[in-house]
Amino acid sequence: MVHTRGSSRRGTDRDRAGGMVQWGFTNANAPERGYALIRAGIVGGTGYTGVELLRLLAMHGDVEVALITSRAEAGMRVDELFPSLRGHCDLAFEAPDDARLAACDLVFFATPNAVAMHSARDLLAKGVRVIDLSADFRLQDQAVWEAWYGTEHVAPDLIHEAVYGLPEINRSGIRGAQLVANPGCYATAIQLGFLPLIEAGVVDPSHLVADGKSGASGGGRQAKTPMLLGEAGESFKTYAASGHRHGPEIEQGLRLMNPDLPVQVTFVPHLIPMVRGIEATLYAQLTDTTTDLQALYESRFRDEPFVDVMPWGAHPETRSVRGENTCRMALHQQPGQSTIIVSSVIDNLVKGAAGQAIQNMNLMFGFEEGAGLQAPALLP
Repeated sequence: MVHTRGSSRRGTDRDRAGGMVQWGFTNANAPERGYALIRAGIVGGTGYTGVELLRLLAMHGDVEVALITSRAEAGMRVDELFPSLRGHCDLAFEAPDDARLAACDLVFFATPNAVAMHSARDLLAKGVRVIDLSADFRLQDQAVWEAWYGTEHVAPDLIHEAVYGLPEINRSGIRGAQLVANPGCYATAIQLGFLPLIEAGVVDPSHLVADGKSGASGGGRQAKTPMLLGEAGESFKTYAASGHRHGPEIEQGLRLMNPDLPVQVTFVPHLIPMVRGIEATLYAQLTDTTTDLQALYESRFRDEPFVDVMPWGAHPETRSVRGENTCRMALHQQPGQSTIIVSSVIDNLVKGAAGQAIQNMNLMFGFEEGAGLQAPALLP
């Protein structure tokens, strides 16, 4: 059982041609529509991203989750592992099954890196659309990907077929995509924060600095000693300061915004003793001091439903976007300096992962872009 609210627009042509299908997730609203909902599968459903997908899809009026997989928890009810989904999900985890996944319209991969690349080709060949929330298809240079992820890429031909799923720069490509590479969480906050400056060419792109801070959920749900409360609580530290996997993704994305500019970003991430949220403080040296930067940002993001530009000098808080698919940002400049400072905040599990994946799904299937993503943030 899934309780959903509202309706977007339509099901897929394949669904309408074949009529209603029998699914493991039921939706009480479906008979009122006169068409079948799209059939979605989630591979890797026991992590934070998987449960966040389920939470958000429960509020989507056009999607039925047909199956959710986990080898380790196969047979266990989802709401037994995640009681927050009681009354919203009556599925049990099941072992991955190629035939079951191939019967879906869309498959989300909420898996560790180097998993989706083994299965994506067969699904795509069967007409299934794929959204990969890992890093398997984010980088366009195979050698760079293999250097950062320490393994051979087994589907290099799909790297160039994948559409990078940052809607604010790639909306038209996402609409026609069969395979979407969902951006990383840090990469989302940082690219959106720098976007207007790079597009307008008003900063020195070779000396960009990104100081990122993330809550512990960004490290995943696996048991890791550095993430234990006794280890991470009452503490604050950098990690991967000599180079982070999101660095090449960030630079690749910024170069696409203005191919004529030589982009280089110094990116240093930090672990904050909180559960959710990313704050990225971004620094760039202005080469044009005549531009009204507040107007530049407001104009660039005026029609973006999930980017909020606050008044000049405001201080965005991570709690203001907790549970919400929003990137909120504000600009600062200290007296007598040519450095522009951008503070950009997102929920790493929503706009940084599951929410952005659903935003991409909405574009791919012609739904309203905000379907399932309209709930405000959680406070306190």
